[in-house]
Amino acid sequence: MIRIISALLIGVAALVPAGAGAAGPIRLADDAPDSHVVVSGDTLWGISGKFLREPWRWPDVWRLNREEIRNPHLIYPGQVVVLDRNGPTLKLGKRIGGPQDRPLYEKRFPQVYSDPARNAIQSIPLRAILPFLSEPLIVDEADDIRAGIVVATQEGRVFTSPGDTIFATRINPEISNWNIYRKASPLKDPLTGELLGFEAAYLGQARVSAQAGVLAPDAGGETETTREGAPIPASLIVTSFKQEIGKGDRLLPAGPSDLPSYVPHAPEQELTGRVVSIYNGVGGAGRHNVVAISVGKRDQVEVGHVLALHRNRGETIYREDNVGPAQRYKLPEHRYGLVFVFRVFERVAYALVMESDGPAAVSDSVRKP
Repeated sequence: MIRIISALLIGVAALVPAGAGAAGPIRLADDAPDSHVVVSGDTLWGISGKFLREPWRWPDVWRLNREEIRNPHLIYPGQVVVLDRNGPTLKLGKRIGGPQDRPLYEKRFPQVYSDPARNAIQSIPLRAILPFLSEPLIVDEADDIRAGIVVATQEGRVFTSPGDTIFATRINPEISNWNIYRKASPLKDPLTGELLGFEAAYLGQARVSAQAGVLAPDAGGETETTREGAPIPASLIVTSFKQEIGKGDRLLPAGPSDLPSYVPHAPEQELTGRVVSIYNGVGGAGRHNVVAISVGKRDQVEVGHVLALHRNRGETIYREDNVGPAQRYKLPEHRYGLVFVFRVFERVAYALVMESDGPAAVSDSVRKP
């Protein structure tokens, strides 16, 4: 796919204001190199971290406009990132000679690159979140009402596996691929108790093999649409399997499984939410673990947003010399990490813990950094 990167290379066009979404000037890492040769496996976050103390402030040093932040397929293995310490700014250069440890570079001018999108450098480690791009499902009541329902399995089997057939109603004939899920625990705001949705248990995927109400012609050349007045459900072939699939399980259209390579950036608006769950129910989430947070599309959260984690330290009661009146104190929150939002639902989002000096826990706050 053709990728035009002129705006990135010459650092012009509509600029993200310096320091947008962040307090204070941009600080270079203590051992920031003069350049970095991009290799396979690099990420936007990782490359930025070589130059900056705050890797998520990538857009500031690249002088990207808003559209480039949201579609930055611009950097590929073999290219060279060069640091201009006067800005500071980062630009792309081209190797023209010299030993590997001390390369020489020339300035790159606007041009067009033709590279497969799959070779572009991703924002964060894709392997850490790949299962979460399609597997976890946040389901609300409206989703549940319109979801397909498994009414039978092949030959009444209790267990299913890839290649088996399941039968379901409420299957849209225009959609081929479906996620199969079982509605699990409700997600509630830790402070308000608001029901944000249900974190559904992902069971697998299936592909439609025959639409509802249609059977193959019989020996007499006729087509049945009902048998003894009963409707005929759609037939689906199980294509992937993670847990047992049975009657009453639900189906929703399978979405795309690729990660839009958004540049890490802070929200433009003030934003406050809470960690509502740690994926897989573990007690705390460390670096490269996934958390669900209580903000989503309705709060203008988008893929690529970076939010700061703040630990809730609770309250304490102190009575001076054990004789005076008891005084209640609310302890200040402690900022201890950053998360990167990679999947957004209406009222909930999934985020990957990128930096942390302690485990994230339910009820901890997430805010604009």
